[in-house]
Amino acid sequence: MASRTERILIIDPDEHARSELDRYLESKGFYVQGCPDLSGARDLFDDQGPDVIFADLSPSGIRELSAKLENADAFIPLIAYSRASEADQVIEALRAGAEDFLLKPLADKLMVDDVLAKLFDRVRVNRLNQLYRQELEEANSDLRAGIAELRADQRAGRKVQLKMLPEHGQQLGNLAIDHMIKPSLYLSGDFLDYFRISRDQTLVYIADVSGHGASSAFVTVLLKNLTNRLQRNLRRGSSDDILYPDRFLERINSELLDTGLGKHVTVFVGIISEQEQTLKYAVGAHFPMPILSEVNGETMFLEGNGLPVGLFESPHWEVYEMKLQGPFQLFLFSDGILEVIKAKSLAKKEARLLELVSGGRHTIASLSDALNLDEITELPDDIAIVSVTDTVLTASPQQENALADSVESK
Repeated sequence: MASRTERILIIDPDEHARSELDRYLESKGFYVQGCPDLSGARDLFDDQGPDVIFADLSPSGIRELSAKLENADAFIPLIAYSRASEADQVIEALRAGAEDFLLKPLADKLMVDDVLAKLFDRVRVNRLNQLYRQELEEANSDLRAGIAELRADQRAGRKVQLKMLPEHGQQLGNLAIDHMIKPSLYLSGDFLDYFRISRDQTLVYIADVSGHGASSAFVTVLLKNLTNRLQRNLRRGSSDDILYPDRFLERINSELLDTGLGKHVTVFVGIISEQEQTLKYAVGAHFPMPILSEVNGETMFLEGNGLPVGLFESPHWEVYEMKLQGPFQLFLFSDGILEVIKAKSLAKKEARLLELVSGGRHTIASLSDALNLDEITELPDDIAIVSVTDTVLTASPQQENALADSVESK
């Protein structure tokens, strides 16, 4: 008969009975080893252990061997194989840890086949389960290593994003500008920037990239790179696209389509002229609209609409212009701000946001306190806020000259 892979150990002081069972099992193709007592069997466990054990041992010997088998990596069934004249002896052996019981002498050797077939089914199931557990542990180990690497990458990406943001609390001419970004994940899909583009004009924009995570954060790098290039082009005289809100959005749109990432952006971009006291802006489907609060006027949402950026080949954006009546304050928000305002409808959320700004919440810190942003551990969406405050109605000639020198040096 063809040999099998299963290994069987026989522990029996009766050499004749041990040999008889050995010959029968070997005739069935099993690899068989035998020893007269438990002490002689211990050495066999140092190498590859058996798959099944036949043992003619006392209940205490069965108990000792069962305890050893429980510490083994695999399921190794123990078959009590001895003479018994009473049922209590069989029960005692089973209680000591034997999986089954065979009586000596073996009147019907087919019983051995039946017992082994049943136990080998359990052995195979146990071995498969053990293999699955090992594979799962290895997969979990690989997953943990991958997550650790991902977290390290995210921390590095977060540092890059933070360095791309403008400095807090900048004074650009007569405009005091500050910002805040709170990401829902480690990396943010919201982005913002503000900088001087001439002696008189300041550009400020806020963008919300579709989706979350690394791919969205990558687009924020693209935005920063683009604005840097447009500023350099303006200084070199090769392009003045950055002076026009609609052309600024067109450039972003073209860059996004070229990447093929399938990402789009909602953007609000505004250019403030201190000399003309005007705000020119374009809207790339951004929501909510910025809130303008004037000292001598009302607090209101700006009007305007437009297509999202990065979806269409040849879009057009309208440029809106409004006169700024005296000192003002302008707040720009990403749509994540609406997610943390407790109100049932969108209209009520907008009304509450307008109420916070018009009610004297004139700093980002005070808005954050009013909305308890620092107490929210898991934000439903990224939140970005930019505040622009007109501190003086007109700048002095000395301020303008100093500002012009600063712009040219950059």
